[in-house]
Amino acid sequence: MDGGFYMLTALQTYPALPDSGVFRKMSHVLVILPAGDDLPADCPDGKLLRATLARRQLDADELCSDPQFANSADGGLRVWLMLDPEKPVFENLSLLRQGIVILLDEEPVTVDVIISPKIMRPEWAADLVAYVALANGTPLPHRKQKDAPRALEALQIWGCAENLSNAAALAEGNLLARSLTVLPPNELTPAVYRTKLASLASEHGWEMDVFDLPRLREMGAGAFVSVAQGSAAGDAAIVWLSLNPVHTQNRVALVGKGICFDTGGHNLKQAESMIGMHEDMAGSAAVVGILLAATRMALPLRIDAWLALASNDISPQAARQGDVVTALDGTTIEIVHTDAEGRMVLADTLVLAGRDDPNLIVDFGTLTYTMIQALGTRYCGIFANSDKLAQLAVSAGTSSGERICAFPMDEDYEEALDSEVADICQCSLDDDAPDHILVARFLKRFVGERPWVHVDLSAASCEDGLGAIATDQTGFGVAWGIRFLQDWCASGN
Repeated sequence: MDGGFYMLTALQTYPALPDSGVFRKMSHVLVILPAGDDLPADCPDGKLLRATLARRQLDADELCSDPQFANSADGGLRVWLMLDPEKPVFENLSLLRQGIVILLDEEPVTVDVIISPKIMRPEWAADLVAYVALANGTPLPHRKQKDAPRALEALQIWGCAENLSNAAALAEGNLLARSLTVLPPNELTPAVYRTKLASLASEHGWEMDVFDLPRLREMGAGAFVSVAQGSAAGDAAIVWLSLNPVHTQNRVALVGKGICFDTGGHNLKQAESMIGMHEDMAGSAAVVGILLAATRMALPLRIDAWLALASNDISPQAARQGDVVTALDGTTIEIVHTDAEGRMVLADTLVLAGRDDPNLIVDFGTLTYTMIQALGTRYCGIFANSDKLAQLAVSAGTSSGERICAFPMDEDYEEALDSEVADICQCSLDDDAPDHILVARFLKRFVGERPWVHVDLSAASCEDGLGAIATDQTGFGVAWGIRFLQDWCASGN
């Protein structure tokens, strides 16, 4: 798409292991062994591994936490590690990422993965390693003219005959989300974003509609417009994409914050806080990634994606503190801080999403610094308007390796949003205010009583990678979102 905007590595699986002659010729190999105190007698290049462990004064079971590597007599690079199904998925994904990165650092054309026949569930191991290798095999978009990274062309997995198309779908969805997120702000304006979405919609058969600024003004979407009006480009829009397979019973709305750059508006950010603000559209990118993965996996679920695309610019036309605007549902909102723009664009987008009466609404956004203060960047926080949904969300985090923590949003928190001039304040200026909870209370007003989950993407960016993903941009939400939707469907709602 778009001349190589993102590209997934080719995947091939073989039920048998390679013979010794083929193995010796392999240049870059990851060997996956079963967890244990000893090495299997038939461990590929076992003699070399034993000598490597002895030289480094390591026991075999340390392969469960630290991959080891060495060069074979024929010049190939070998990496060994042990997967343990008793350990959390996150830990196994992290270990695989470490092992794969050792190989990818040499920019190989092909990586071969050998799954030991001693592993009790080779399909489980193959699924995990396929996701990790495919997601990390393609460099993210860049403008390097020298020493540009090279993409992995082929991944070959030996010792498993399973169909790994679902792992490939998740990897492609994650790669798409990160490829969008990493683009610089002059290359992913709301207008350019809309063009890319149109290309994706055409390629994958999604329905598409665009609610541009004139249309939104006419509809009365004052919360969204209050953010968009500061941009001279006037290219902000709410974009609707829909995956509508035949014979579906459930309809889900996914809502994504797509602020392509966030200056903070009149409450201008400091320089160090404005670095990376082109990634403030990571919520929308996660939604697009989920939509792509769901399409590839043929999930029997109608998914409506609602993407709130805008830039939060500073200008004479930008909203000011003290302005009162009217949202699409008639709610009047007092603007307290112009850098709390994400909740404003999401408010009207949630109202639009609810008009089709979906069975479930899930929104994604890089919303609050207080969530990062609470969790760091290795977990994401969620809020749900039922205990069942919250439990499903946390469980999906455990199963997918994208970890989730549920937070409360009891009604009395909303007292901090009382306004003397409007129905509600956009946020609170109190230094000790739990803004991640307040934004959940604010957004809840715009979904009513529909089943709803709000995802505050504190882990959208994590230095040196997270779980399966080796880049700072994590694409968090794609793997979790697919697993959550699958579990939600299986639960009978």
